[in-house]
Formats: sequence, C-alpha cells, structure tokens
Amino acid sequence: MHDPLEATQTYHTLPGSHLALICYTSENACKSVLMELVAHPLLAFMTDPLRRHPRAFDLGPKGISARGGTRSTIPFDEIASKPTTRRRLLSSSLALHLSDGANILLPAVQGSKAHAFAEAVETAWSQFNLEQLNREEDSIRRLLKALKGLKTPDQYPAACHIDPLARQAADLTDRVLSKLNPAAVGKDTIRRVSPITAFAADPVGTRNTAIETFVHGQLARWKDFLDTVESMPLTPEQRLSIVVDEDATLVLAGAGSGKTSVITAKAAYLVKAGIRAPQELLLLAFAKDAATEMSERIEARCGVPIAARTFHALAYEIIGAVEGEKPPLAPTATDDKAFLSLIREILRDIVNRLTEVAETVIGWFAGFFDDFPSPWDYQTAHAWYSEIESRNLRTLQGETVKSFEELLIANWLYRNGIAYEYEPTYEHKLTGTGRRAYTPDFRLTESGVYLEHFGVRKKRLRDGSEELTTAPFVDRDEYLAGMEWKRQVHAEHETVLIETYSWEREEGRLLDALARKLEPHITRRPLPEIEIYDQVTQVGMVDSFSSLVATFLRHFKNGGYRIDDCAQKASTLKLGKRADAFLRIFDAVFDEYQTRLGDRIDFEDMVIRATAHVESGRYDSPFRHILVDEFQDISVGRARLIKALKAQHADARVFAVGDDWQSIYRFAGSDIHIMRNFGAEFGGQYAGSTGVHRSVDLGRTFRSVDKIALAARRFILQNPAQITKTVVPAGEADQPAIRIAWTRRETADEVLGQTLATLAAGAINGDRPTTVLLLGRYRFIEPDLRRLRRQHPQITINYKTIHASKGLEADHVVILGADNTRMGFPSLIVDDPLLSLVSPEAEPFANAEERRVMYVAMTRARRTVTILASEARPSAFVTELMKDPGYGASGPQDAARRTHTCLQCGGRLLYMPGKDGPGWYRCEHVKLCGNRMPACPDCGTGLPLRAAEAGKMACSQCGTTQQACPACEDGWLIERRGRFGPFLGCVRFPDCSGKAKIRKPA
Repeated sequence: MHDPLEATQTYHTLPGSHLALICYTSENACKSVLMELVAHPLLAFMTDPLRRHPRAFDLGPKGISARGGTRSTIPFDEIASKPTTRRRLLSSSLALHLSDGANILLPAVQGSKAHAFAEAVETAWSQFNLEQLNREEDSIRRLLKALKGLKTPDQYPAACHIDPLARQAADLTDRVLSKLNPAAVGKDTIRRVSPITAFAADPVGTRNTAIETFVHGQLARWKDFLDTVESMPLTPEQRLSIVVDEDATLVLAGAGSGKTSVITAKAAYLVKAGIRAPQELLLLAFAKDAATEMSERIEARCGVPIAARTFHALAYEIIGAVEGEKPPLAPTATDDKAFLSLIREILRDIVNRLTEVAETVIGWFAGFFDDFPSPWDYQTAHAWYSEIESRNLRTLQGETVKSFEELLIANWLYRNGIAYEYEPTYEHKLTGTGRRAYTPDFRLTESGVYLEHFGVRKKRLRDGSEELTTAPFVDRDEYLAGMEWKRQVHAEHETVLIETYSWEREEGRLLDALARKLEPHITRRPLPEIEIYDQVTQVGMVDSFSSLVATFLRHFKNGGYRIDDCAQKASTLKLGKRADAFLRIFDAVFDEYQTRLGDRIDFEDMVIRATAHVESGRYDSPFRHILVDEFQDISVGRARLIKALKAQHADARVFAVGDDWQSIYRFAGSDIHIMRNFGAEFGGQYAGSTGVHRSVDLGRTFRSVDKIALAARRFILQNPAQITKTVVPAGEADQPAIRIAWTRRETADEVLGQTLATLAAGAINGDRPTTVLLLGRYRFIEPDLRRLRRQHPQITINYKTIHASKGLEADHVVILGADNTRMGFPSLIVDDPLLSLVSPEAEPFANAEERRVMYVAMTRARRTVTILASEARPSAFVTELMKDPGYGASGPQDAARRTHTCLQCGGRLLYMPGKDGPGWYRCEHVKLCGNRMPACPDCGTGLPLRAAEAGKMACSQCGTTQQACPACEDGWLIERRGRFGPFLGCVRFPDCSGKAKIRKPA
C-alpha cells in the first residue's frame, strides 16, 4: 500500500462547516479526512530525530489517524479529554490524552494550525460522545432508576445485587460519561448523569449508605417482631445480625451470647419478610439434637415448618436424589468410640501382617523417631526437668525413666528380649559412704550386668586432647567424681559395669555401641512385634497414637490430600524422620481402612460425594439462603459443599453463626482456618474487590459475670490468631470468681469434697437448686457422683467431659485434673505438629486448641470457676492464671506462703504436712531432683531461709533462727553424733556433708 502522503489529494468544502474534506486516493483505499495537521519536516527532525512521535494527524469521523510514531489510529472512544497545545521556541506541539493515561505528541507544528486542529478534534469528539450518549439512553435510564431505588432500598443492598450495577456504571462512565464535554452537551446533561458518575467514583460509599438506610428502616419496621420473637427482646447486636443480609454474613457469637436465638429469628424473619420461601432456606447443624431443636423453634416463631438438617443428612439426601439410592453407611461413622477402636484394630492387624510397617510402628512407640532435646540446650535444671516430665518418658515395658537416652536404652533392651530392672538397689550394701543408697540405671536380670548411662560429652581442647563436659546446670567436677566412685564400687565388689555416654548418642551410635558392649554378656532374643504391640496397648501407649491417626485420617479425606502431598509438605516444614515414619504407618492404615469400608461410606465420603454431585450440576439446589450453626466446627469438606451450593445461584447467601474461640473439634475434622478466612472462602465480589462479607459481633453474654467473662476473653486472646471480639458480661461479681485449689495424690478426693461443701454453703435458695458442673478433659477422671450427691444434697452435681459440656451452663464449674501430665489439662497429645500436614495453615501457638478447650470450660459458669490442680505439677494454664494478676484468680494463700524456691534445681519447694508431727518440704521434681528439707524445728511448718545476719537462717513462719550450713545455701546445722562424739551436721546429709564443731559454753 502506498504512503497516503503520496496519494492524489482532492479538497472539498463540507456544507455548513469550516472544515475541509480531504480525500486521499490510492490504488487500494480511500478514506475521508475532515482535517489534517502536519509537522514541519526540518523542525520535526531537529526535535525528534529518532522519529518516536508522529509526523502528521488526520482527523476523521471516528477518530484520528497518525502518520509515523507507534500508533496508527486513535479512536474517539480512547480519547479521555480535549487535545492541548503548547507553544515552544520555534514551533508548537499538540498532545492527545488517552484513557489509559498515555499521551501522543505531535511536535513541530504551526501554532495557529495546531489550535484550529485541536478545536476541530474537540468538536468531532464531543459530537461522537453525544451520539454515544444517545445510544446509551436506555442504560442510563435503568441505572438512574436503580440508583434512585438505593436511596430508599426495599431489599438489602447485597454485593451480589449491586455489583452488576456498579460494573455497568463504571463501564458507562469509562466509555462515555467521563468524556463528555460540558460545553458541548450542556450542564443539564452533566447534572442528569452525575449520580452515575458519582456512583462509579465511589461505589463502596454509595452501597454503605444504602445499607445503613435499609438497616435503619428494617429495625424500625420489625421492632415488634424483634421484641417478641424470643422470650426476651433481642439485643441491638442480635437485631443487626438478623436484618443484615450480605452475600456472606458471619455472626461472632461468644459463649452465652444467644446464638440459637439469632439463627432461629433470622430464619423466621426471612420467611415473614417475604425475602425467601421456606423451601429456599437451608438450615445446617452439626448434631442431630441441635437440628431438631432448631426446627422446632423456627416453626414456633414463624408458623411454617422448616426442617434443619445435619450436614450428613443433607449429603445423604443429595446422594439419594442424584443416584436414586443411598449407599450403606459404615457403623463407625456415627460412633467415635467405635471409630477409634477400629483404628486400634487396624494398627494391630498391620503389625501382625506387614513386617516392614510393624518395625516402624514399634519404633514409633520406642521413641526411635523422636527428635528429643538435649540437656546441653537448657541453662537450668528446673527447665530441663520440666521438659522431661512433660514428655512422660514411658518405656515399652511400662516404667517411667528419667532421661531420653535412658528411654532409648530401655526400649532397645526390651525389643531384644533382654530382661532388665530399672534403677534397682545395688546388690551389695555400701556403708560409710556418706551417699544415698546406690541405684544403678539398669541391671540385666539374667546376667547380673549393670548398665550406667553417663550424661557426658567430649570436648576437644586447643592442644588436641579431649575432656568430658556436662550440661550447663550440672556441676562437672562433682559429676565426674560420681562416675569414678561408681566404677570403684563395681571394681571392689567384682560386679560387671557397662557404660554408655551422651557423646555416643551425639555421634549417632548409642545403641550400636550398647549392642557391641553387651555382646559378650547376653543373648539377644528379639520379641515379635505383635507381642510388643500388645504390651504397649496394655500400658496405654496406643490410645493417644490411635487418636492422632484417627484425627489425621479425617482431615486427610476431608481435604482430598494424597500421601505425596503430605510428604512434600513434611519436607518443606522440616518435620524430619518422625513425619516420614508416621506417613509410612498412616499409608498402610488408610489403605486397610478403605478396604474395610468396602461399598459402605463414612461421613467424609458422604460429604465428598454429595459435593461432587453439586459441583457437576447433577444436583439442582433449591436453596438461596444457607444458615449454618456452630460454624467454628466446619471442616474442609463441609465448607466445599456449602460453596458448591452457593455457587449455583448468583444471589445465594451464607449466614454463619459461630465462635472461633470455641473451636475444639479438630479431632473430628474441623478446621478453624476456614472461619478465620471467612471472607476469602464465602464472600462475594463488589467493585473489583473479592471476599466481600459482613461480620457482626454479638458481644453480650447472658451467662457469665465479669470476672469470668473478661478473664476468659483475656485468656483466649493470648493466641493472636483468634478473632478479637467484644465481651459484655452478664453482671458484676464483688469477689474473685476464678479460684485455684491445690491437690495432691492422696488428697484429691478430700479437696474436691471441700470445694463442693464451700459451694453448697453459699447456695442460694430460690426457684431452682444451685447447679455445679464438674468438668474433666477425659472420661476416666470422672469422680464417684453418687457419693458426692449423697454428701452434698443441697446442690445439683453433674460431670461432663469439656467437649460434651459445650452448650451447657451451671452456676458453678469445677475443672478437674488441670495437671502437667501427658493426659492432664492441657492435654499434651492433641496439638501434634503432624496435623499441619493436613491443614491449610499450621497453628504455631502452643496448645492452641487446648486453650480453646479451657475457654469453653471456663465459660460454662455463671458465678464461679474452681480449678483443681496438682500442687506439685500444675498445668501451664494454671501457672498462667496464677502469675498474671489481670486474670484476678485466687489461690490458697497458705500454700503460696509455704512455697519456696528449690536451691538445688530452681524449681518449687512445696510444703508437705506431717501426719503426726512437723511437716517437711520437697522439690516439685520429686523423681529428678529429689531435694527434701525438714520444716522449722520450732514451728514445724515454716522453712528456715538465709537471714541478713551472716551465718544465720530465719524461719519463714515463726522467725526462729538456726545456724547456717557452711557448705550449702539452703541447709542449717543440727546436732549429730559421730565416732568422736557429738558435732553439728547439715540437715541435708547425706546430700551435703557440711559440719561444724559444737562450741562449748564460755
């Protein structure tokens, strides 16, 4: 095609116009040009030698053509504003401003011609937009009518309704309205379309104003209904949640805030207001009883039967509708105890059949895959002892040992059929040693060989030699001297001693070295894996593992995970050999579980299959409003089903009521991250934003007094991942409402009885008896209720596990067993890092789920919460409540005054009352530290402590002074008798050999 500049030019004058029509004719094309503007060739070259800009503009009926530059055509609908000219030194320039922000510049043109061309472009551009405006008249009228309706909306301006309007307004404004020239179209036209341009400029503000207007009007219109739908008028927060009707609405309903009232009133409002027909409502609950109660309450409120369903009933219904029949349901689907029993049975079967997996299972229980911490990483004995006690180091044989390395040794011996005793008393009497009775770590019962494991490592010195080191909190010289003494004892009594060392484990060869050292003395007879499995089942080690496998299995199926997915995530999270071992076991368990299901389905299968039918369109959903109770218990599979149902209708809504603070069913598949990411999961789209949703915080509790409700809020929000909510208590208490009572193994029943007696004494005589709810983390700690009810007839006493107590309330709550043990509270078996492999996000906060369990327990109470905890080993939760004055918890003052610091390890020294005489003190780490101190010889209850006066100890209770031991910090001297007569010796003998002569009176 020839360059247009080389074509023949014919000039015509347009009728009634000052524009010249130039017709370029070439052999292939002819186009009409209303006007041209051409750059001066020399000046254009001087100002733009690289030819980045055009050399000429041609104005046509639909836009401008450019000769040269990067753009050949500029349609009128891409021009954002009238052209501008700029005078330069030797010439002028003209700029076209485009909608995308770009500018196209024509330099080196004559000023008067540029000005005339700019006016011609403005005239043609304005005429074009007027024509466009006329063509959009129907759209403008519809938008103006809709925007007028938003001034006084007759339905909630949900994103799903208003977003199409916002997109239309933005599109029309962008294409036409923003380009109108007021001088060309007139002020009236600009004024007429201004609501559309204002809406396009601020769609969020316009919608928010409409929402506020609608809500205000609905609250007034439905006041009588909201006053009477429940036995008590609804609170302002409850009313707001009922009239708000966003694409996705999340009602944050804290403990005792009336969530059931909200969800039933919401359903009644939707029907009575004519927003939905009854058959368009889907009410979902997690338990059959809750669904039945919800159905009955809604029918009573609106007079129309609306059936609430459980998720599983809905899924079964969908499957039956699509497939024509419902597949049989596995019996374990409805029975958690049966499900756990099946997992244990499958594990045993795997151990019995699959040798490779069996070795992994037994290795798991033996601790061979655990990444145990090292004492060298701890600065105090107290911290190290606390870590060991929290792990409950139980061997395959059933005894509890004092270190991780001892655990590995004991389990190796047991697996290899080598009978042993743990810490037996040495077979020869050792007199005059000044030491406690000698108890070696192990004695092999058949050979009589003794094993001592020494906690020492090797350290290379600068000169190339090596020396032995101990953990930071261990006196190295004293420890090495003890090692040498033990060697001498065995040498003198001609008993065989085998030694192992921490440095061998550090080098990864502890058990290999043990096997080599024992080889001359023993015959290994490895036990069958099934025999070991049955043994660990008897000592209770399988229960916690089967619970972990069961929880993992439900999440695995719910989320549609694969073993390879989990292995990859384990590698990314650096979970190590423990995760590898678990996935090997789980893979075999899962295959066997699916095989045993056969043609039956479990609840996970049921939801997955129903969801597939909805997503594929085989199921046609009639539901336009999906109301979900207890939303914090939602699982990945259930959430996917809700999203599939919602996606079938553009105007479908999700209304969820729940409390992430009460999400305590992870073992049943619930995933708290779904609620925390509610908007992203279920929200709508509006004005270019996704995840649009509304949250309403009910805030007000009708149950707990301030000293419980606010303390519980403070406690749960220690985890920053929990959603922050307002809490308005039901009333005020003038006394501490959270109380700690210490228990000991021998006094637990007595302390519970005293607690109940105190509550009974304060019982209020009224229309109903005072209620007391005993709560425990597990069923096995349930006390003898018949005896307690007989002893305290003035009060009503019941026991529930904390999980079973959800939804219940009582005047007083007593939490049992808040001890720092593996199955104490918090339980140390539930927040396993392995569950992060089947969860979208990890919960990095320690005891995250157990903290929520504690919150549920505390908020069952109206008036008081009493927590019974081991004085020697209180749980982390009890320690937190006691240390932080913000909780307002009260504890036994006498016990607090009689608790001191153990100077041997840094733990707590606890007072132990004597039966018939003075009491005594012992360290909380009974088995690991073992420090014992007699009480004050004068008062029998206090503890002599270092006094300001040098060489003196003063009793913490009566103030009586004693002569301080010169060899240790916490002992004092008492009269003893030796071979050479009486002398003063330390009360801590034989642990301390400090002494002094008896001074004769002057």
